[in-house]
Amino acid sequence: MNEKSKKRDKPWMFRTYAGHSTAKASNELYRKNLAKGQTGLSVAFDLPTQTGYDSDHPLARGEVGKVGVPISHLGDMRSLFEGIPLAEMNTSMTINATAAWLLALYVALAEEQGAEHAKLTGTVQNDILKEYLSRGTYIFPPAPSLRLIKDVIVYTARDMPKWNPTNVCSYHLQEAGATPAQELAFALATAEAVLDEVKNSGEVSPEQFPQVVASISFFVNAGVRLVTEVCKMRAFVDLWDEIAEKRYGVEDPKLRRFRYGVQVNSLGLTEQQPENNVYRILLSMLAVTLSKKARARAVQLPAWNEALGLPRPWDQQWSLRLQQIVAYETDLLEYGDIFDGSVEIDRKVEALKEEARAELAKIQAMGGAVAAIDYMKEALIASNAARVEAIEKGEQVLVGVNAYTETEASPLSESGIEGILTVPETVEIGQVAALQAWRQERDEKAVRQALVDLKSAAAENRNIMPPSIAAAKVGVTTGEWGQVLREVFGQYRAPTGIHAKHHVDEARLEEVRRLVDQVSGRLGRTLTFVVGKPGLDGHSNGAEQIAVRAADCGMEVVYDGIRLTPAEIVEQAREAKAHVVGLSILSGSHVSLVREVVQRLREAGLSEVPVVVGGIIPAEDVNILKQCGAAAVYTPKDFQLNDIMTGIVHLVDAKVPELVEQSVPVPPLRQREKVPL
Repeated sequence: MNEKSKKRDKPWMFRTYAGHSTAKASNELYRKNLAKGQTGLSVAFDLPTQTGYDSDHPLARGEVGKVGVPISHLGDMRSLFEGIPLAEMNTSMTINATAAWLLALYVALAEEQGAEHAKLTGTVQNDILKEYLSRGTYIFPPAPSLRLIKDVIVYTARDMPKWNPTNVCSYHLQEAGATPAQELAFALATAEAVLDEVKNSGEVSPEQFPQVVASISFFVNAGVRLVTEVCKMRAFVDLWDEIAEKRYGVEDPKLRRFRYGVQVNSLGLTEQQPENNVYRILLSMLAVTLSKKARARAVQLPAWNEALGLPRPWDQQWSLRLQQIVAYETDLLEYGDIFDGSVEIDRKVEALKEEARAELAKIQAMGGAVAAIDYMKEALIASNAARVEAIEKGEQVLVGVNAYTETEASPLSESGIEGILTVPETVEIGQVAALQAWRQERDEKAVRQALVDLKSAAAENRNIMPPSIAAAKVGVTTGEWGQVLREVFGQYRAPTGIHAKHHVDEARLEEVRRLVDQVSGRLGRTLTFVVGKPGLDGHSNGAEQIAVRAADCGMEVVYDGIRLTPAEIVEQAREAKAHVVGLSILSGSHVSLVREVVQRLREAGLSEVPVVVGGIIPAEDVNILKQCGAAAVYTPKDFQLNDIMTGIVHLVDAKVPELVEQSVPVPPLRQREKVPL
């Protein structure tokens, strides 16, 4: 066959994960990216939107527009998609706890555009179970959350057959430390829990159920270990086919296909020598595109500088061009599966499948994914601890981090231009003003009735989608929708998992433990460390590993999970008689949150308690945080946890006289109650 006459496969969908500051600014970015050859949209929402709050809610302070676009009502959705015909667009929305609401807004806007429901294509992630394990943007307890996922699936099966109603997400599982086998098993267990919920509801006929199985898609993570990642994806394909056929009786092989999109691993990107991230991104992308049998349906790539902060449009363009070069300039799409028949690949795939089946059996023996949340969380904490320790010891090489650290100055970061995109505080002010104007202009009587209807549907176990769409049309806001469902379902606090059994390298901890014992002796009791996650940021991996290592070093650790207000953190510090407070913030809201925590500590008479901060913090913000009162600031470049522990102990040591003097008797620490499953 002539080389030029070979038929090429259709490439995967090109996406970039985008959204920031305002709906209008995000719309401009989307249209630019589409003009550059992007073929689908992937919408990032800010944390208030993800957790069901309006932009003017106290918990939203400092978080508006930081990690995504704020969407408080139908007007914001109009601005977000202005000039983009939804009937012709494939839109992926990374939204979970409020997935039903954001889909309702999308449907309401599509109706305004004259688009038929049946023609809408896209995805809502709508996978709340992994939020309890890794990402943290849950609102409600697992049972009603699973019910909301089911409602979306049932609604789309009837009215939006081309839409993917849930996108089972293993991406954040890998970011939380999951091994390949855990990523396979935990994601597949989640899919089983969702499908069992739909099947047991009786709301989908047996004849239609195979189509529901086919509508389930996945969102996976691809790391830089190329061969293992290729094998993992091939194992996913085989295991899903097996589950669909044997567990759910789906006879048509086409309906058993494993359909997935991918975001390659942001966890593996480094702050040090960030230009190396380009190679990491390419290798990770090849892992999900080389094997035709297990090729991704859609790919979105991070930018080379995402370990530093929000990427600029040019940085996203660079990632898009990488996809286009692989798809159009190489011959990858001209061949069948290049791994078929490989003895090494087959051996690794079978080993992964065997390990994943064992994990799945363990989860099913516990009663399924919902019942096994505590077990899975602790398993992830332990796996992540092992990963962190391997990096610290140099057993897992990270070029530019723990090996080959010598470097020339980078023209990419020293070119005299702003290296990342920052969201000014004025964005929040403008968004809040626009939200308040929206409320004043709507029909309040219609809004009140829509909220009554919504609450009735939630309480009476009717499908949540029709009243949500009706509420969207009359101007109900995200916070109002979330509040109604909170009143019906309650709120939930997921397990922290920090007491997971894990390997402890006693020899490496000996020196730090000696320092902790010495300082504890001078304090008159065990050095007490309060670890807090202020704001709405749910990325808890760093906070968890700090808490685990501090406990291993002999400190008394207070860590109560994510989404605490500054007032709650300060109250914990007061009750625990803390000697040091650590704040973990990855959402870009570090300045306002650190400022408030420090101020509240002063007001509580705890001004001598040092505050340390960790997170994705641009270099130019480090001095600002210290001016706000932070005693030390740690970023991803500070990967040696024992060095962080030593630094914290020295900070406390320098404050011993003052800390002993201000220490006063207080009531015992009250633990938050966890809402039962």
